[in-house]
Amino acid sequence: MTGDLRSLVLLAATLTTGLMAGLYFAFSVAVMPALARADDRTFIETMQRVNVAILNGWFSLAFGGALVLGVVAAVLHRGGAGRPVLPWIIAGVVLYAASLVVTMGFNVPLNNHLADAGAPARIHDPAAVRARFESAWVHWNIARTLVTAGALGCLAWAMRVAGGTGRT
Repeated sequence: MTGDLRSLVLLAATLTTGLMAGLYFAFSVAVMPALARADDRTFIETMQRVNVAILNGWFSLAFGGALVLGVVAAVLHRGGAGRPVLPWIIAGVVLYAASLVVTMGFNVPLNNHLADAGAPARIHDPAAVRARFESAWVHWNIARTLVTAGALGCLAWAMRVAGGTGRT
C-alpha cells in the first residue's frame, strides 16, 4: 500500500508540474507572440482579462498542488525502498519552488501594475504602459518556463528511476 501511495503522489506531482510547465510554455510560444502583434490597448486589455480569468480553482489546483504534491512525494520517498528516487524528487521540488519565486516575485507584480493602469480605453499612454510590462513579463515567463520544465524532467526521471528499480 505504501508503494502504491508513493507512486500515486509522485505521478500527481509530475502531472501538476507538467500542467504548469505546459501553461508557461504555451504563453512563451503562442500567447505572447500573438499578442506582440496586437495594438497597445488590445494587448493591455487582453492581458488584464487573462490575469483575472486565470485565478480559478483549476489553476490553483495545479499551481499550488505541484509544490504540495512534490513535497509529499519527497516525504514518502525519504527512506527505505523509495530512497534512490529522492534526489530527483528534491531537485524537481526545488526547481518548481524557483518557478514560484519567479512568478510571485516578478510576473505577479507586473500583472498587478498592469491592472493598476486601469481600463485600457482610459490610459493616456498605452504604449508606455505596455513597454513597462511586456518585455519584462516575457523575460520572466521564459525563466519560469525553463525551471518548471526542468522540474518536470526531474520528476519524470524520478518515475523512471522508480520504475527501473522496482521501487516507488
